[in-house]
Amino acid sequence: MIEQYVMGLQEVDETQVAVVGGKGAHLGALSRIEGIRVPAGFCVTTDAYRRIVAEAPSMADRLDQLSHLNPDDREAIRTLSAEIRRTIEGSAIPGDLASAITHALAQLGEHAAYAVRSSATAEDLPTASFAGQQDTYLNVVGPAAILQHVSRCWASLFTERAVTYRQRNGIDHRTVRMAVVVQQMVFPHAAGILFTADPVTGNRKVATVDASFGLGEALVSGLVNPDVYKVRDGEVVTKAVAAKQRAIHPLLAGGTQEVAIDPQRQEQAALTDAQVVRLVQLGRRIEAHFGRPQDIEWCLVDDGFQIVQSRPITTLFPIPETGDQDNHVYVSVGHGQMMTDPMKPLGFSVWQLTAMAPMHEAGGRLFVDVTRHLASPASRAGLLEMAGRSDPLIRDALETVLDRGDFVPSLPDGGPAGPPAGRPPAPIETDPAIVTELIERSQASIAALRRDIRTKTGPALLDFLLDAFEEQKRVLKDPLNFQAIMAGMEATWWLNDKLYEWLGEKNAADTLTLSAPNNVTSEMGLALLDVADVIRPHPQVVAFLQGVEDEGFLDELPKLAGGTEARDAIEAYLDRYGMRCVGEIDITRLRWSERPTTLVPVILDNVKLFEPGAAERRFEQGRQEAEKKERDVLSRLRALPDGEQKADETKRMIDRVRTFIGYREYPKYGIVSRYLVYKQALLEEAERLVRANVLPEKEDIFYLTLQELHDVVRTNQVDDQLIQQRKDAYRSYHALTPPRVLTSDGEVITGAYRRDDVPAGALIGLPVSAGTIEGRARVILDMAEADLEAGDILVTAHTDPSWTPLFVAISGLVTEVGGLMTHGAVIAREYGLPAVVGVVDATRLIRNGQRIRVHGTDGYVEILP
Repeated sequence: MIEQYVMGLQEVDETQVAVVGGKGAHLGALSRIEGIRVPAGFCVTTDAYRRIVAEAPSMADRLDQLSHLNPDDREAIRTLSAEIRRTIEGSAIPGDLASAITHALAQLGEHAAYAVRSSATAEDLPTASFAGQQDTYLNVVGPAAILQHVSRCWASLFTERAVTYRQRNGIDHRTVRMAVVVQQMVFPHAAGILFTADPVTGNRKVATVDASFGLGEALVSGLVNPDVYKVRDGEVVTKAVAAKQRAIHPLLAGGTQEVAIDPQRQEQAALTDAQVVRLVQLGRRIEAHFGRPQDIEWCLVDDGFQIVQSRPITTLFPIPETGDQDNHVYVSVGHGQMMTDPMKPLGFSVWQLTAMAPMHEAGGRLFVDVTRHLASPASRAGLLEMAGRSDPLIRDALETVLDRGDFVPSLPDGGPAGPPAGRPPAPIETDPAIVTELIERSQASIAALRRDIRTKTGPALLDFLLDAFEEQKRVLKDPLNFQAIMAGMEATWWLNDKLYEWLGEKNAADTLTLSAPNNVTSEMGLALLDVADVIRPHPQVVAFLQGVEDEGFLDELPKLAGGTEARDAIEAYLDRYGMRCVGEIDITRLRWSERPTTLVPVILDNVKLFEPGAAERRFEQGRQEAEKKERDVLSRLRALPDGEQKADETKRMIDRVRTFIGYREYPKYGIVSRYLVYKQALLEEAERLVRANVLPEKEDIFYLTLQELHDVVRTNQVDDQLIQQRKDAYRSYHALTPPRVLTSDGEVITGAYRRDDVPAGALIGLPVSAGTIEGRARVILDMAEADLEAGDILVTAHTDPSWTPLFVAISGLVTEVGGLMTHGAVIAREYGLPAVVGVVDATRLIRNGQRIRVHGTDGYVEILP
């Protein structure tokens, strides 16, 4: 039947991607929007493609082969995809299919010129645009040529770039289908692209128009620099008219050619301001229909605009939903927690329910709304002070918003109190017993949680967890807990500020805090050195661990000489630290106790790089260096005017920082200890749901918020489609870079260091651990792939506490994310590692193996020749 293979554009809408592909579905939807003109045409459906592929020789085997190729094996992909293209293009189009296409052509005018355009089922999607991955042919004339180009479009599903793109986005070649759009050509005076949101800043209120003369292909292919207009609130706010030397024009007999533009026209604007504003109004109508910002291809014909394509802009970072039209300023939670990867829904919902402040989700990340704190002068000062100490890029971004003057409303000083600037040291005694008591309270609360959760199942478990979250917050809100944390941080700031003022010494506290007691995170790194000491004397165990891939390896160890001792040492370590993992604020992440193979490369590095007893020596060496530094500082202070008083104050602060700074790491340890207990109980409940055929696999609960999971447990019913949508969204979020600061307009504010005291070409960051070190850069994005040599400098995106075991083997640290009091910085100081954090794009700008010099005192990194 004709209807099986061909559908008019007016017959389709965005719900029919499976039938006419992404482009065809969007064009059909566009043609239904009032006031939007779309060139007339029809779609050759995916049924036609499916038939061609089914009848082509050996196609199923080749597609199977292609699906199993490594995305990095370029040569194999190139060879096999070329074979598939030749097969498709060489297949004769069956007579009934060919006549369906030519019949549709006859209705539109078979001797007219057409654009023949690929429309795959995996393109123009909300999560992956696939822009430019398949082919378009312009100005095709005559039925024979159109049939030939339809075949070429089918084959273009298997260009090397399209195949690689799908593999990298986790899309199976065997599930993708190709439709083809055949549309009457329009011969425009000007053409280009309209973005209904600024594609650079993300601002949803600013539209950007790129325009050039002739066909839009000149712009898309990079042949010309376009005129660029920015429009806000119905007005052109910026305009840059380019010298447009070339254009692409259609040929009468078919095809296109590149032509030179008359020199007198080259610097003329392709559009008037009024036309630009009218075009943006059309774009806003299209955006409203699809419900998200659009990337729109347009043509200007006889002073009227025709739309030839619209797809979602997939690179924009989503905006938290608030349900109001007010202006909001959001600060990233992940940058403070050293985990900027996306979180799964169960992960971010549990963090929201256990957090001390309201948090908003967008793009799988969490943000805190700081608008009201910025609006009141008193709380604003405190917020900026804290931001400046922890991450200067966040402070600068917030100041950029404030400098605009009209985005953040101004409130009287009675607004909500922020952390006040210059707070005096917390009013508690410098007493180590306080830290001991806090740790005991936390351990008792976790022991009670383990005991009480054992008997809970079904809805009662979910109700119990909500109570457990309140208990977790009660422990964290304990005034003594906050005072102890602040006492250590404020003593650090006091020492750095005063010793710089009195002695001209930068970051003196970095040495004074070496080997501070009660730091559960630095102890974790040293404890893995002790594990290596147990394993090192047993060559069979070392050899076995070098080949370990299976998570059951601990059960195999006792079969080897020394294996029982090795297993006991690793299990004892996991009993104490097995709740940790990379990205541990997301409860859904695999913990070390669930995937102990993560630790094996680090243990083997420790066996190779260290001598027995290294942990104790390392700790003692740090303690002695701190004592030596204390004696030196106090002696130099006593030589100053009012020296005795300055030395006495400093001695009190040194005692205070050494008493409390280690505890800074403990509350997070308590949180993730509880998280493992919550997770184990939830996974047991998920197994019950799997046995009851409610869920296909237990990890599906990770794609539900806790509230949604509560409903599933209560009703024994789940929305499978919702879970699949969440999986697709989560996968797409990995391609997005979360901003430090984001506004409700969608604008990403990056912030800058604004420093001129660093050498040309150096990478600027935040100095968090003093000293200067040169060495080989080891760029590592996955802790499990660590392969360190003595003296290496670790360069990575961010380090939460789980990275600490690597710190014992490195000589310096560079991260893209971090602040003065984030975990990586605290542990770098504990271990005496020069460290610079907040170095934007460090993992891209520094190549693995390059020699670099890290200036941990002054906050920059040099790449050495």
